[in-house]
Amino acid sequence: MSKMSDMAATIEELRNAAAAITDVANWLTEMFSTTAAVDEAQESEPVSPPEPALTLEQVRAVLADKSRQGHTAEIRALLQKYGASKLSGIDPVHYKSLLVDAEVLTDAT
Repeated sequence: MSKMSDMAATIEELRNAAAAITDVANWLTEMFSTTAAVDEAQESEPVSPPEPALTLEQVRAVLADKSRQGHTAEIRALLQKYGASKLSGIDPVHYKSLLVDAEVLTDAT
């Protein structure tokens, strides 16, 4: 091969490499711009913090207050509804529902 044909082949290889690099750059731009758009959409949506779990003490305080208001019998019925004779026997996953049920009890005095 002559020097000119070697030079022409090298130039052609460089052009092919440049085209491949451009294709990869375009693909990466498309992939990351789509990901960035999704990320921006997720960031712009307000994320509410998870609701803290109710503790036995919090539930006990509310139920004790309702009991002092004259709802002792209703509180016992609610405890039985959730499968226990006392608050400590209730599964913590039911605390929120129990409090919702207790909130409808109005002042009996």
